[in-house]
Amino acid sequence: MKVLKRNVVDLVSEEELVDRIKRKGRLRVKLGVDPSRPDLHLGHAVVLRKLRQFQELGHTVVLIIGDFTGRIGDPSGRSKTRPMLSKEELVENAETYAKQAFMILDREKTELRYNSEWLEPLNFEDVIRLAARYTVSRMLERDDFHKRFESGEPISIAEFLYPLAQGYDSVAIEADVEMGGTDQYFNLIVARHIQQSYGQEPEIVMTMPIIEGTDGHLKMSKSYNNYIAFTDPPNQMYGKVMSIPDSLIVKYMRLLTDIADEEIERYEHQMKTGKMNPRDVKMLLAREIVESFYGREAAAQAEDEFVKVFQKRELPSELPRVEVPRMVDPVDLLVKVGAAGSRSEAKRLIRGGGVRLNDQRIESFDPLKIDSAAVLKVGKRRFYSLVPKT
Repeated sequence: MKVLKRNVVDLVSEEELVDRIKRKGRLRVKLGVDPSRPDLHLGHAVVLRKLRQFQELGHTVVLIIGDFTGRIGDPSGRSKTRPMLSKEELVENAETYAKQAFMILDREKTELRYNSEWLEPLNFEDVIRLAARYTVSRMLERDDFHKRFESGEPISIAEFLYPLAQGYDSVAIEADVEMGGTDQYFNLIVARHIQQSYGQEPEIVMTMPIIEGTDGHLKMSKSYNNYIAFTDPPNQMYGKVMSIPDSLIVKYMRLLTDIADEEIERYEHQMKTGKMNPRDVKMLLAREIVESFYGREAAAQAEDEFVKVFQKRELPSELPRVEVPRMVDPVDLLVKVGAAGSRSEAKRLIRGGGVRLNDQRIESFDPLKIDSAAVLKVGKRRFYSLVPKT
């Protein structure tokens, strides 16, 4: 219980969890995820790491890819209705999502399911019977629905169906425990009610903290461009961790590493008393996170590269090589090298002063003259070797 309760925010309830383990031994622990985006980031790792702990203690994780519920869109924390994704988008994202989840989960102890398996065959009568198991008044107790209702913002009936569909997932796989972020608390409590209405024991609810992204304020999200992805190369992952504010060091250590609580408390005390530089603790954190995805050697190399580039102010060991015309539009250049996803994003980078050519800031959109090999730097961590076409 000490392992399972570590860092947990909500547990409904501890007594039920203890009793269920005593009676059943091996539990079915559910995580449902909608593949609204293909890439996982460290925010997802918080819950996945807890699931891995369940696996190490002998329990079965049931990872449900919401290829059906993703078409509705989870309204949690939303001030507006989510746009619906196509079936094709969800299938493509789901394949990537499942593959990346196994960077943390033990594949042999994971049951991978897609909720279209049981939600797609439901007919209209089935949906009505499911909807009859919960009331509108209880739905409107949900904070985000309540705020939208009070402010006159539209709430679609489809959004009311989302937590019911998620609850039906728990019925379909007979979940004993369901994990999620704190933003999922309402949905998980609804699932308990839905299971009971189908004659099943209600699942135990466990929620984990939401972590802030590299900006230190907003929750980690690709939408906010403050994320650290599972698939970021080791050097990039290390550098992004080093960019988080000092205030997040301890939180990241607790939620994203296996460092013992006593040791974390010691680091926290030493930083507060000035006995240890937060930068050094952050380097330890970055090394631990990279190692968990890529191994010890890659983490050590990433650290060496970081010291070389950001402390010794040297160029990275390897730079992506890009052939460019001798006269090139800087906006087109940023899009070409992959530093910007669009011309508008490229313009924002230039206006923000984050683009340099041979260490000279690019301050206008005038064409650049590239007569010889040059180094393009975008932000703090992206470097490109530009070679003029002959």
